[in-house]
Amino acid sequence: MLNNVLVPLDGSPLAECVLPHVVAIAKALDSEVTLLNVLEQPSESLRMPKADPLDWYLKKTEAEAYLNTVKARLEKSDVSVKTKLIEGRATEQIVDYAYSSNADLVILSNCGEQDANRWSMSSIVHQIIQRIWTSTLIIRTGKPQVTQTDNLQYHRLMVPLDGSQRAGATLPIATALAQAHQAELLLVHVVSKPEMPRHMPFTQEESDLINRFVERNQEEGAKYLEQLESHLPTDVQTHLLISDNVAATLQNFSEQEQIDLLILSAHGYSGEARWSYGAITSRFISDGTIPLLIIQDLPHEPPEPVNDVARGDATTGQVAR
Repeated sequence: MLNNVLVPLDGSPLAECVLPHVVAIAKALDSEVTLLNVLEQPSESLRMPKADPLDWYLKKTEAEAYLNTVKARLEKSDVSVKTKLIEGRATEQIVDYAYSSNADLVILSNCGEQDANRWSMSSIVHQIIQRIWTSTLIIRTGKPQVTQTDNLQYHRLMVPLDGSQRAGATLPIATALAQAHQAELLLVHVVSKPEMPRHMPFTQEESDLINRFVERNQEEGAKYLEQLESHLPTDVQTHLLISDNVAATLQNFSEQEQIDLLILSAHGYSGEARWSYGAITSRFISDGTIPLLIIQDLPHEPPEPVNDVARGDATTGQVAR
């Protein structure tokens, strides 16, 4: 289960939009929370001299006071909280600390202090998500909000399932959250129509073949959902959908059903272990509109060290495996 939760904060109201979710998750799963702040010291160069020691001390003191203030807010909601202040580059320090502290879950806002008035994901958050091999909760926000940390209640949770053991890794956590919040749990299976690229219209024989394929997968999908429903320790709703665009169908369905939290496995049955995420999960990371909890189905592997000089300041991409 998600016992050790890491929450990077940069001091901005945008980043603090995660706090109600931190409480909602931590209380439901009895998790310990670590609040992390990274002080980025300018690189010493002709254009950017090293920070003044007194100014750096004041910034460090201010950052420590900020973390303690947030800690006190969360503790009022009966959450166990620690704080950690680190110096260095934000992306690298967050990823490294997640591994060194054995974090089970990292909770991130899609944008932070330097991303006001933007709905898209910040470059730092995108780099963290692509380099970190652990479960992740992404909270969407576009503007600063006044957040109350103890009044968030999940009412409708959605778990897309493709029939694989990887996708099924989400069910223990989804069930625990649904029970703790007395939320409705929706299990969704999408039967995808087979792709048959053609320049000419399908023949009747080809159309019949596609229909038989879909009907057979519908039957198996219905059995799969029925079996899950009978074995889970909580009431669930099951939905069997048919589509030639799985990601778009799931997105539309989640919006129509007013889902509070979408819970996805990092990979499905066809996901490549060498990539951080499968195609469907990657689509929701980049284009999703609701809070997204990604359960990492692969074991943690720390990133290989990279030469800072060769890499520069624009690190992107996957963890080398």
